[in-house]
Amino acid sequence: MSDIRVVVAPEREKALQRHHPWLFAQAIRSVHGKPRPGETVRLEDAGGRFLAWAAWSPESRIRARVWSWQEADWVDEEWFRRRIQQALDFRRNWMDAHATNAVRLIHGEADGLPGLVVDRYGNVLVVQLLSTGPEFWRDTLVKLLVELTGATVVQERSDAEVRKLEGLEPVGQTLHGTLPPELWVEEHGLRFAVDVEHGQKTGFFLDQRDNRALLRTLVAGDRVLDAFCFSGGFTCAALAGEASSVMAVDSSARAMDLARRNVEANGFSQRSVMLAEADVFSLFRELRDRGQQFDTIILDPPKFAPTHRHVERASRAYKDANLLALKLLSPGGKLMTFSCSGAVGPELFRKIVAGAAQDAGASTRIIRELSAAPDHAASLTFPEGLYLKGLLLQRVEA
Repeated sequence: MSDIRVVVAPEREKALQRHHPWLFAQAIRSVHGKPRPGETVRLEDAGGRFLAWAAWSPESRIRARVWSWQEADWVDEEWFRRRIQQALDFRRNWMDAHATNAVRLIHGEADGLPGLVVDRYGNVLVVQLLSTGPEFWRDTLVKLLVELTGATVVQERSDAEVRKLEGLEPVGQTLHGTLPPELWVEEHGLRFAVDVEHGQKTGFFLDQRDNRALLRTLVAGDRVLDAFCFSGGFTCAALAGEASSVMAVDSSARAMDLARRNVEANGFSQRSVMLAEADVFSLFRELRDRGQQFDTIILDPPKFAPTHRHVERASRAYKDANLLALKLLSPGGKLMTFSCSGAVGPELFRKIVAGAAQDAGASTRIIRELSAAPDHAASLTFPEGLYLKGLLLQRVEA
């Protein structure tokens, strides 16, 4: 183990003692040694008492991310083997293997592996190494993932913007095996094409699995609008739930091509479904001006706030989107609205949606608060991991 010591400022120790896994640059009193990016360092208090083992990140505001709170731990290949196996066991206990063959296996800080995301699509693993720690242990992690999962392909999608904050370049490459020419997964009896090389996130919105299943039970006979539809997950769920019609909208031509393929693959092409490649905000205004209404609207926009610096701008975008959606919602209609911005907390999101409802002149009730599927479970000591939040609302008469 590294003998490099990082001394934490006394007034900043409490967060670590409460097992929050991030140590920010301003919380450091001194560094003894010259740690390389991703190297394991010892975090200690001013009296030299152990606090945690962490991965060092010299260019990030988050200067260290905790691997372990146990002084006796030795962060090496065997330690990673145990930690990965724990993550796999958790999914095995909580996920219905018959419901889907697409699941998140490792969810960063929530699994004690900060900066590491691993999604499984059948026999293909897609990994994201989002910080210097996983980058440092890249070869070890790939070896262990293949060994412990039996996957035949490992594809890297380390192209998220957060890598720039770590001083890391974006990377997309096949690390093990050969990608099949087409990749399909199953979810609750539906089939979906997944683009693991170029699709959003790692290729599919696995976190919305349970919310797609819920939507399916709510839309029989409804006119449905699926905004920011990506590859049509909610669209296919609505059609499977016997919606009378679905309009799916996304500005990405690649996403709309995937959505079209998924609609066809599930036998829905003869149903009343319209796939529109368009800017959602512009189309919403056009539909509003035409007086068009929908019985159910799904609003699942991209991350408007990548960091806390973007929260004010993101709040305006979320408000505009929800205001326009509520104007298109019929009396008694349902709005399933989401934010995947970790910097926008649940309270702020509710406040934004409430403001949009007030400006739209729409009285609403909260039917259910929505979150990610259990394979995306978050740690209680790491609220930043609760990035996906949502509301199922019904418009009621004032």
